Amino acid sequence: MTSFDILVVGAGPVGLAFAASLAASDLRVALVERQSIADLAQPAFDGREIALTQTSVKILRELGAWDAIPCSEKSPLLGARVLNGSNPFALSFDAPAGSANPLGILVPNHWIRRALFGIVHKREHLRVFAGCTVVAAQIDRGGAMVTLSDGRQFQAQLLVAADSRLSALRDLLGIAAEVNRLGCSMLICRVRHEMHHHGIATEWFDDKQTIAMLPLAKGVSSLLVTLSANEVSRLVLMNDADFLAEMSQRCRGRLGKMSLASSRHAYSLVTTWADRFWTPRAALIGDAAVGMHPVTAHGFNIGLGGQHRLANGILTAWRKGTDIADPTLLRRYETRLRLSAAPLYHATNMLVRLYTDERPLAQVARHVGLRLGQNLPFIRRGISAVLRR
Repeated sequence: MTSFDILVVGAGPVGLAFAASLAASDLRVALVERQSIADLAQPAFDGREIALTQTSVKILRELGAWDAIPCSEKSPLLGARVLNGSNPFALSFDAPAGSANPLGILVPNHWIRRALFGIVHKREHLRVFAGCTVVAAQIDRGGAMVTLSDGRQFQAQLLVAADSRLSALRDLLGIAAEVNRLGCSMLICRVRHEMHHHGIATEWFDDKQTIAMLPLAKGVSSLLVTLSANEVSRLVLMNDADFLAEMSQRCRGRLGKMSLASSRHAYSLVTTWADRFWTPRAALIGDAAVGMHPVTAHGFNIGLGGQHRLANGILTAWRKGTDIADPTLLRRYETRLRLSAAPLYHATNMLVRLYTDERPLAQVARHVGLRLGQNLPFIRRGISAVLRR
């Protein structure tokens, strides 16, 4: 049986970042992922654009991943506008006057994964086991033991689940989670358009749909449409001309004539909140711990910050020669993640419920809420600060 210090299950961006965060030590780390090495090394475009905060950029820079991402793939987010239906009024969020930094920077998900894997794959003490999954897990005082789908068995002092919001490892560990299947899906693609986006993201809540436009290169945006699962499936299968005609109508011509600039991708919307973020000899990170609704585009930032805190705690214990899976260390990680993630997680869920409620009273509440937010500067400054941190 092969032994490691830490075994990470899931090589999404947070799992890769966690492995990369430990790479400077001589801790023996194993990373288990169902995708192939080829897919990890050259991940395909998946439609998702990640709105990175300045804190997340700093973490990626410290890991050595930021400079591995081409400048052409980094799009500054200068502001955001939130609209309600056909009402022309917009709640605006902008970077502070005189600030040299934008609200955030949009980077394609697949480029973040590619940059992080490039770091992980070069490390001597880190091994990647691709094309397999964990089918059994046992925990005792001495550590964790897992069995892979190919029959191999590994031991580790600490087992870390980073295998998505529908984490199979979380279930194997007996950790319950609040899993909300929202019954709708999101369609994402890039579009070219006539009008200039000026680096401003626009999100509007309309009749039974939510639409967002994220500014990328000049004349190009990422278009996100949230509808029922059946409607999204229909849109994915449409020919390009019919799809663009319907999108132009749904967007009410806000950015002028559009043309497709990428393939189309669909994702079912699910939010998760694990009852616990750790158990003896095991921890949850990323979406396995907290799976955010994408409406705030903040899920990866929470996951990246969480893994950063856990990795720092582990590295401190390693330098001191103490237990890297000490319960006090794991408990501290959980407390800090809950404090940082809970307000945004619950506020986002409330926002989604309010803005997808089509009853007349909810429509009035939405309009009043936008007006109140725009006319009380401390609210906008507070939200902008959260988006930037």
